Amino acid sequence: MKTSFIFLADGFEEVEAMTSVDVMRRAGMPVVTVSINEGVAVTGAHGVTVMADSVFGDNDYSDAEWLVLPGGMPGATNLAAHEGLSALLDAQDERGGKFSAICASPAIVLAPKGLLQDRDAVCYPGMEADVEGVRWGDAQVAVSGNVVTGNGPAAAAPFALAMVAESLGQDAADQVASGMLF
Repeated sequence: MKTSFIFLADGFEEVEAMTSVDVMRRAGMPVVTVSINEGVAVTGAHGVTVMADSVFGDNDYSDAEWLVLPGGMPGATNLAAHEGLSALLDAQDERGGKFSAICASPAIVLAPKGLLQDRDAVCYPGMEADVEGVRWGDAQVAVSGNVVTGNGPAAAAPFALAMVAESLGQDAADQVASGMLF
């Protein structure tokens, strides 16, 4: 099975990042957390510091299953400013690879790059980027082709379960959800 990568920047939304890691690993998906900082320590929007599995330059992303962008502020802004991640997202999109973003990241990272063009998407309410061609909705989660977006912290589990369903099928996602008492 291919490895998925969850990118962490100072100011990331802790619930969204850690729930994605947890749910995907419960499903048996290999997941690596990636700091875009110089070191592995990354401090979330609410002061929780985590140690990522790696830093950006440590990994081969050429065959990634998912590139996952948690939200949070200024986490999403920090992700958007990272040139290496920006190029990686473009390459993943060009090859039809899967990527996902939740909360502020769909509007701050993906939409301005054109990665949500002609797609259904959601983000934190009121943050919708004024980008022509994005079909912003109001659901918790939107799946549009190879892209999954979520609207905020309360959508963290459904967002992660949607990635599991897209990779392993709905039955696998339902089994994980059941084990978590959803």
